[in-house]
Amino acid sequence: MLKTPDAGMTMDQNVMVPMRDGVQLATDVYFPAGEGPWPVLMERTPYGKSHQSRSEKSLFQQESVTRAEVAAFFSAHGYVVVMQDCRGRYRSGGTFTKYLNEAEDGYDTLQWLLEQGWCNSKVGTMGLSYGAHTQLALACLQPSGLACMFMDSGGFSSAYHGGIRQGGAFELKQATWAFRHALVSQETQDDPARRSILQNIDIVAWFRNMPWRPGHSPLTVAPEYEETLFRQWREGRFSDYWRQTGLWAEGFYAQIPDIPIAIVGSWYDPYVLTCTSNFVHLSSLKQSRVQLLMGPWTHGNRSQTWAGDVDFGTASTLDGNIANNYLDYRLDWFNRWLKPANHQSVNQPPVCYFQMGGGAGTRNRDGRLQHGGRWQRVDRWPPGETSNEPLYLHAGGGLLKRKPEQESAYIEFVYNPENPVPTIGGAVTSGEPVMAGGAYDQRVTPAVFCYQDNHPEYALSERGDVLVFETPPLGNDVVVTGAMSAELWVSSDCPDTDFTVKLIDVYPPSEHWPNGFAMNITDGVFRVRYREGWDREVFMQPGEVYQISIRPFATSNLFKKGHRLRVDISSSNYPHFDLNPNTGEAEGRASEFRIATNRIHCSDRYPSHVILPILQSAAPDDDGD
Repeated sequence: MLKTPDAGMTMDQNVMVPMRDGVQLATDVYFPAGEGPWPVLMERTPYGKSHQSRSEKSLFQQESVTRAEVAAFFSAHGYVVVMQDCRGRYRSGGTFTKYLNEAEDGYDTLQWLLEQGWCNSKVGTMGLSYGAHTQLALACLQPSGLACMFMDSGGFSSAYHGGIRQGGAFELKQATWAFRHALVSQETQDDPARRSILQNIDIVAWFRNMPWRPGHSPLTVAPEYEETLFRQWREGRFSDYWRQTGLWAEGFYAQIPDIPIAIVGSWYDPYVLTCTSNFVHLSSLKQSRVQLLMGPWTHGNRSQTWAGDVDFGTASTLDGNIANNYLDYRLDWFNRWLKPANHQSVNQPPVCYFQMGGGAGTRNRDGRLQHGGRWQRVDRWPPGETSNEPLYLHAGGGLLKRKPEQESAYIEFVYNPENPVPTIGGAVTSGEPVMAGGAYDQRVTPAVFCYQDNHPEYALSERGDVLVFETPPLGNDVVVTGAMSAELWVSSDCPDTDFTVKLIDVYPPSEHWPNGFAMNITDGVFRVRYREGWDREVFMQPGEVYQISIRPFATSNLFKKGHRLRVDISSSNYPHFDLNPNTGEAEGRASEFRIATNRIHCSDRYPSHVILPILQSAAPDDDGD
């Protein structure tokens, strides 16, 4: 365990800091030894200001430490550290409304800090996930005194486009997150009847019992959580709701102070788009250092070599590769920008990302695929050497550089919302016990949640509602780095439906993997009613062909010689995304399901294709269509 220094450090516990509306927020203040004033580090969290933090661990210290211990570490290095419970959480007053109070509350707390004699008027912020959201929300109000930020796995660039919704669909991790936190909320602890009901709810069974509605959901007994869930679910259009501080930094980038900002993210995390968008826009608008670190991890698991059933090797961790450990990485950042004597020029390029792939492909002692990879440092994102190359979908299942020649060709499949394609990994967090993030062989096993119980084990590619398009075996290594897109021509016999796309690295059969290994790299979804703009709904006419564009999150992967590059297309990825009922009913208000017959068109007239950001490639042979 991290030892708490006690050489003169002192602490004021549960200082009640007043907000503009009179609500008071519980705040712990850790003081270093000696005489101030000092620079201040602030973290605002809904997870308990002194509680254990799941991600505060290292490769050499696998047991998580508390935020109090983290505060003590930084205090021992000459910082006042402020840990605060967000509004309505733990000892803080007021009502917790997820995301929407953090800008003003953060601003008011910062102004309070600047009034304290022990603050030297330089404040840095830090935090993971929700703790990153609180930082960027605060920064959007252009506060004075904010000197630098360290945002890990969060800080919504646009929650509508990634983090709460994606491609018009709703991310059901919001439901699993709400259920878990309703269980530990103060309201639940104070109400034995509510606690008993929540503890006896079978959340997995509820996910097999869609559609939900207010008053008929696993959160009904916790109305404050149910209300927020359905508000987000039912705001299907990109409305003013999504343009608020705390949810949409893109609308406030110009107001964010020109300060150094460190951004950390992971390829198998829901905040890939948030991290890359924030970096691209802020680095172009500001003169101060903005840097981006993207690892091959799941949410906050920067000290693991693996994500799901795939291992990336000892080079993949932050510990020992990017810095000694996560604490030292942050300490170096804050020392550089908050202590004038440490202001030095930064020689390294601002972008450091992990290029997955290139490993042995064998099975390690834990049963995981050894996929490998290496760190790359570049001056911009995406890397300047990237070229966008199209690969066309052919009706015979080929994914080729040449366009289809048929005048009329399509592939038809049936999407039944009561038998959706199950989620197997991907950019998922907070989804337990119904889903988990990471890279997996795309096979349904007993560990995979399915809408229908007692399912057999099978490959997703065997389903009739999963269309598979793949290249011939690659003649050389191909590196995809950046954000792909799928430009599809589609039709349906329903007024609305979804289309999903998944990029897969297909290992050939081997001694270790007799059936090969289909490793998910990135995926995306698109709700067709939003094809003419996120702020409007335009329904489909049966049989009419429409063009849509699906934008999966960015990634970086080396597809080795002999592998196949595969794209799977369907109309569901559940429970990562909510089920489209195909009826055209209002978002989050479905009363029934309808089976859809959907088509992907693959012809000279409607040349559906994917566009891949390729760093290096020799064209695969156009045979085997």
